[in-house]
Formats: sequence, structure tokens, C-alpha cells
Amino acid sequence: MKVLGGPASQLLGSRVAREIGCELAIVEFKQFPDGELYLRIAEELDGDTLIVQSTTTNNDIIYLLQLIDAASDGYLRVAIPYFGYARQDKRFKLGEPISARAIAKAIDADESYVVNIHDPASLDHFHLRNGKKAVNLSAAGLIGNYLKGMEFTSPLLIAPDEGATALVIDVSKAMGCEFDVLVKKRVTPERVEIQPKTVHVDARDVVIVDDMISTGGTMAEAIKLLRGQGARQVHVACIHPVLSLNAQLRLYRAGVDSIIATDTIEKTESVISVAPIIKKAVEGC
Repeated sequence: MKVLGGPASQLLGSRVAREIGCELAIVEFKQFPDGELYLRIAEELDGDTLIVQSTTTNNDIIYLLQLIDAASDGYLRVAIPYFGYARQDKRFKLGEPISARAIAKAIDADESYVVNIHDPASLDHFHLRNGKKAVNLSAAGLIGNYLKGMEFTSPLLIAPDEGATALVIDVSKAMGCEFDVLVKKRVTPERVEIQPKTVHVDARDVVIVDDMISTGGTMAEAIKLLRGQGARQVHVACIHPVLSLNAQLRLYRAGVDSIIATDTIEKTESVISVAPIIKKAVEGC
């Protein structure tokens, strides 16, 4: 098997190839003056191929489709660590597309894997060869194992909202520590407070865990809140570090001690690789 690392996932593609112990193929990418994209696989494939390409931007989606077409002969696996447009998975107004469905239906492969997709129900939109289902891989254990190796004082994991609770539970199982969730509490008819549901954070090292950090606005407010309640340190960990606009500045201004993320999107903060879980999926473990 050969691994093709798309332009958005060249480092991760290299790590996956090393994990599996197979060859990493060279792919050439360029953009024409009119904006059209071009790629070429610069060597012959052996009929068993794994594409690794996140779809962080619109160009990344086009490159993914081009890679799929170029490698369409033979058995094809497609890993999309960060599946762009995953949050556009419902129709709220007449005439809206379900963009997650539109992109998923375009993936022509024998197997496909994503990492912590926004809503697992979107997996039903993939129509793979031989009727196979797309697979949602979880990086929760990888994050938990990484955090376990850090030096914390009385560590506590925090979900920023109810929606992140399941993820935080999975991370806490791997890390072996306590967890809680931030909830809104009305203290007067005019005033609402956000605080941990059951656990006090005073003098504790706290890690806020979510699947994605985009602009960082919500996370920054959570950091300030926990700092104000006496947390000794506040770290944030996420699977998908979108970190758009001035997100890093917001988080550090709010008082975060570190930002910890995986390489589903390759950023400076991507200190955890999802290559091991892609390897397991490919090998059927």
C-alpha cells in the first residue's frame, strides 16, 4: 500500500505512512493563474492506496477529489481527519443545501475514515463502494494519554458545555482523572452565572476539552471564569484546532497556560498525532 498525503495533511500523511510501515508517495501540487488547482502523483501506484487529506478550506476539498480521481484504480481508502462543512449537516431554511451530505456523497472510495466528526449521523451520507460505512475515529484516548504525561496539581477536566460531555468523559477515562461540565445557573432574575456543575476548581489545574476551537471566543470566556474561581492553571485541549482569526491571541489574553491539539489540522499547537488511530482503522484493529 502507498500513502498519499494531501496538501492539508502532508505531515500527518507522513506519520501515517511511518506508523503503517509503507511507502509515502510524492504528489505535486500547484495552482494556475486563473485559480484552478492541479496535482500529479509523481510515481506509479500499486493498486492499494490510502489518501490522507483534511478539508479545512475549499481548495482542500478540490484537491481531495482530484486525489481520489487520480488514484481511483485499485483499492482506495480515504482518511479525512478534519471533515470540513460537517457543521452544515441540517437544513434550517427552505432552499438550503445539506453541505455535509453533498461533500460526503462525492467521496468515491472503498473505505473512508473521519476523526470526531461533528455529528456521527453525517456518516450515513457517505455512499462507499460495496455498501461500506464510513468510520468515525475518536482521538479522545490519544488526548487523555498525552495529558496523563503532563505534570498537573489535582487535575480536573472540564467540558465547556453539555455537548462536549461525552468527549470529556472519554478523555477522563484515558487520563484517569475527575471531570465536570460548565453550566449556566440563574442567580437572580437578571443575572446568570456559568460555573462547574459540581466540582470546585480552586487551587486545581484545569483542562478545558472540546472537539474544536474555532474563533476561541467561548473558550476565552471559560478560561476567564475558571481563573476567577481560583484555578491554579488553565489549559485547553481540542481535537480540531481551527483557530481562525485571532483565536490564539484571545486565548492567551484570557490567561490560558497552553493550547493542546491534534494534527487533524496542522498547526503549531498540534502536539498529538492521530496517525495511530488511522493505522488501526486501516489494519482493521
